[in-house]
Amino acid sequence: MAKHKDGRRGRSRKRRPSPQSPPPQAAQASSTRGAGTRAPQRHVGLVSDLKAAGERPPPPWYPLPLSELLILVGVIGAVVAWLRGYQHNAALLGAGIGAVIIGTVEVSLREHLSGFRPHTGMLAAIPAVVFHSGVVLIVLAVNGHAPRWLFYALLPVDLALIAVCFKLLRARFVDARRERTAAIGR
Repeated sequence: MAKHKDGRRGRSRKRRPSPQSPPPQAAQASSTRGAGTRAPQRHVGLVSDLKAAGERPPPPWYPLPLSELLILVGVIGAVVAWLRGYQHNAALLGAGIGAVIIGTVEVSLREHLSGFRPHTGMLAAIPAVVFHSGVVLIVLAVNGHAPRWLFYALLPVDLALIAVCFKLLRARFVDARRERTAAIGR
């Protein structure tokens, strides 16, 4: 049986500079040496955008983890409703799923708008889902049922809405990331 307390510490989760990329001063000095030595190039683009930049942005209610608690309570409510039989607990299941969605969207939107981490695809799909659901609910209220052709007719509108929102959200993230990395000093 292995000893758990042998004096060693766990690994730190603090980000450290990678050994492949030299500090900016070293990269400039090595580029002036000659043609035989080249400084390693940093990858710029989508891969660097997916990495988190700096610290996670704190919520306005910082000491309390409200979004995380909302997600936890929503998951517990959805699981309880599912185990008891979701046909009889549809309100609890809907409330649980709704709580998880609200908490997740809040965290994703805060991270995206601050330039911490991109969530462009998910955030761009939300207006399309709301629009599509609203149209279907209106048709259901008026007609009593939603015809199958309605879903196919709304598909081009949904795709156009996603494309426009994606473009706007991506531009906002790129601006926020540029400001964030300038403030960090990268």
